[in-house]
Amino acid sequence: MSEEAPKGRLFARRRRANVDGGRQHRHEVKVSPEEEGMLLRLAEAQHVTIPRLLVESALASATSETPTERRNAMAELFALHRLLAAVSNNVNQMARATNATGEVQAEMSATLDAVRRTAVRIDDAIDGLSLP
Repeated sequence: MSEEAPKGRLFARRRRANVDGGRQHRHEVKVSPEEEGMLLRLAEAQHVTIPRLLVESALASATSETPTERRNAMAELFALHRLLAAVSNNVNQMARATNATGEVQAEMSATLDAVRRTAVRIDDAIDGLSLP
């Protein structure tokens, strides 16, 4: 099986990709019911399986960022990019109308608020990325 995720699931793969020759080693971990609940919540929040969560967490770099967390941050940045493109289109249309008529459009305030909210989301997403 290739490393690529099926189309439409670029950022939604729950299991790790297969490796040539398979995985030769197996580890069993026993947990309490409370720990199981925490693992289930964490895995569900990251949209991964518990084994993937455990492996990524254990093998994460010193920054404590797993590949799944980086993938989720990238997906959020792509979504923010699309949102920003849509909002900028609205701002351009309103600026064009304002320049033509000399009157500020009523939607201008709401659109600029959306720009500010998007900028905050971008800042938060970037802050969520840890640098190596």
